[in-house]
Amino acid sequence: MKSQARVVVIGGGVVGCSVLYHLTRRGWTDVLLIERSELTSGSTWHAAGGFHTLNGDPNVAKLQAYTVSLYKEIEEISGQSCGLHLTGGLQLADTPERLDWLKMAHARGRYLGMETEIISAKEAKELLPLIDERHFVGAIWDPIEGHLDPSGTTHAYAKAARKAGAEISLRNRVVELAQKPDGTWLVVTEQGTVEAEHVVNAGGLWAREVGRMVGLELPVLAMEHHYLLTEDMPEIAEIVASTGKEMVHAIDFSGEIYTRQERGGMLLGTYERAATPWSPRQTPWDFGQELLAPNLERIAPSLEIGFEHFPALKHTGIKQFVNGPFTFAPDGNPLVGPVRGLTNFWCACAVMAGFSQGGGVGLALSNWMVDGDPGFDIWGMDVARFGPWATLAYTNAKVRENYSRRFRIRYPNEELPAARPHQTTPLYDRMRAQGAVMGDSWALETPLWFAPEGTEPRDIVSFRRSNDFEHVKAECQAVRNGVGITEIANFAKYEIAGPGAEAFLDRLMTNRMPALGRMVLTPMLNETGKLIGDFTIARIADDRFLMWGSSQAEIYHMRWFERHLPQDGSVRVTPINLGWVGLSIAGPKARDLLARVTGDDVSNAAFPFMASRAMDVAAAPCHVSRISYTGDLGYEIWMAPHYERRVYDALKEAGADLGLRDFGMRALLCLRLEKNFGTWFREFRPIYGPYEADLGRFIALNKGDFIGREAALREKETGGTLRRMSFVVEAGDADVIGDEPIWHDGKVVGWVTSGGYGHFVDASLAQGYLPKELASLGPDGAFEIEIIGERVKARIITEPLFDPRAERMRM
Repeated sequence: MKSQARVVVIGGGVVGCSVLYHLTRRGWTDVLLIERSELTSGSTWHAAGGFHTLNGDPNVAKLQAYTVSLYKEIEEISGQSCGLHLTGGLQLADTPERLDWLKMAHARGRYLGMETEIISAKEAKELLPLIDERHFVGAIWDPIEGHLDPSGTTHAYAKAARKAGAEISLRNRVVELAQKPDGTWLVVTEQGTVEAEHVVNAGGLWAREVGRMVGLELPVLAMEHHYLLTEDMPEIAEIVASTGKEMVHAIDFSGEIYTRQERGGMLLGTYERAATPWSPRQTPWDFGQELLAPNLERIAPSLEIGFEHFPALKHTGIKQFVNGPFTFAPDGNPLVGPVRGLTNFWCACAVMAGFSQGGGVGLALSNWMVDGDPGFDIWGMDVARFGPWATLAYTNAKVRENYSRRFRIRYPNEELPAARPHQTTPLYDRMRAQGAVMGDSWALETPLWFAPEGTEPRDIVSFRRSNDFEHVKAECQAVRNGVGITEIANFAKYEIAGPGAEAFLDRLMTNRMPALGRMVLTPMLNETGKLIGDFTIARIADDRFLMWGSSQAEIYHMRWFERHLPQDGSVRVTPINLGWVGLSIAGPKARDLLARVTGDDVSNAAFPFMASRAMDVAAAPCHVSRISYTGDLGYEIWMAPHYERRVYDALKEAGADLGLRDFGMRALLCLRLEKNFGTWFREFRPIYGPYEADLGRFIALNKGDFIGREAALREKETGGTLRRMSFVVEAGDADVIGDEPIWHDGKVVGWVTSGGYGHFVDASLAQGYLPKELASLGPDGAFEIEIIGERVKARIITEPLFDPRAERMRM
């Protein structure tokens, strides 16, 4: 084993070998993979080996499609067969709701270039004669689905990497990781120490243990997972003989099972609801290529449904039970990327679907290491999406929930209950007592909508307009016609201070920094000129700024800030998190309300739009900004948590005769749509440039250099390729939720990023991206948006339906 390497990859499963291969493909050949036992010794060797391209996150789906396309390449390079079986697959719907969900997945696939098809139960029976079609109402057919040999595929990656110069050290456990003052890593193994510039944690079942070597508690947990192999079945022999093809894959949502042909029999796996963690606190280092004892009682409910839906299984013997551990993150997606606070320490773990996602993970991570950017929008897989609240017990509860729901529908208005409430503000009990239906926002309980007295405060989950519709409408109208109040603790908040603070922010942000007591809105770009942030910044002293952004991206953004901090200590960036909580009041009577609880002059002349300053509110020290995401006259009031109840009670009392009404996050998001305001993660993501996203007015190209300036200048000159547009949609009983395709002239030409109903303007609204040439068609363009399988007319609007001249914000 060499004593020095540019990169050490820890873990010899399919993901570690994929990372190794992709690094060599990018030209980094001085790379070493260290495996405690043999290649595939963790979860890889006992995997069922299935792969597919469909995923709820279109950006993850793209990487899954890449993974599947890669297998022929690595076979050719390595000379090692992957045992590829491209059979195609069915996802079977037993209820109209599940069929709606499949129609939405099919629609997403349209703009990703996937060739899926919605078919009837009878057509599904023709493709898979083993099913009893009476139990189903339809299905989706995906031709790019199948299975492979897990061991052969892993060795193909490894052999291809070795041919390019990579080295692999087997039967050699990493026992310690230490970082030298110059940032290089000492990787201490049973066979010696390797000095490396980069370390990749692809530890699989042992990813937690590798993370703990550097003081990191990763949110990852292994779950027991069952599948079984049947004896040979004459029915299969007959089907194969008559069709000349291997049987297709199938997912049966009601049984929460997946099936495929395995030689002359069937493989049947379950994601049972009685989910069971394996080794929840620590993975034993001596665990090898061994299986866990099967638990037939636990999987019996799924098997019983499977036997009804696949009648031939009733009369078939079971040859083998396989029960082995697989790792999951709380949301089921991988943990990929650089870890905040650790120089050149990378994660590639919790990749539950290794043969669907392993190639994409290797590609994205190798790009990230070589170029400083993954080259794709992989927010759904970024390790930075979890905060310190994702503790061991939290992870255990959420992983169990996610596993048990693997083949269940997640509705757009469905809030999952596990590990909640986890974080709460001082108003949590007060909100609940007032009928608030709460949502989970980065593990913080946040009011979504308020049920009036006599109405049960719960969501009836649906893909269509649900029981909250009329109540959210009332909240929106209360804001627009009078004044509303909502809690906004779920923003990320930062203090940037020090003599170098202004220069630091000028370098990172596209807009000029504000004058004392003022605010600005500003995007943040990466080196390629793509959007990686969207912030509000207030200057509260010559060398001190406050900044607000998306809470979900706090770790993601802190990682970027810390990467660019000057080495001289002249700048401090401090995340405030829940050290501050906030209330927003908005509507034409908002100034009257604020004036009643403060001694400050809050007239338009004394406290104009985009002003921000310290102010006593209800005798409590607060910081007040004149801004509102509603697009109306409004104020954000920030304070320490111990003042929140006092301030809230004072505002409620003072606003009683003004018609003050509580409103929730759903109303806020509806109100922002009426103003064509975009939002992080939906409209603003690292695949869009600032001019494409209609943020050009916040790009100060003449202020001096900033990160991404040259790329932004080129985009302005060329116009980019896309345009963020807003639409009025002729919707029926269902509004867009995001990721629907946009049609023009019989072709899919764009995609929806978000939408909903504008209750004050009384219109169904959507935002999305179009090619710039089509965006120029404006209201005369004949566009359609596909909602749950139905194409409905959509008309471009070039200015907001509410207050197009922005007079209300400035009144």
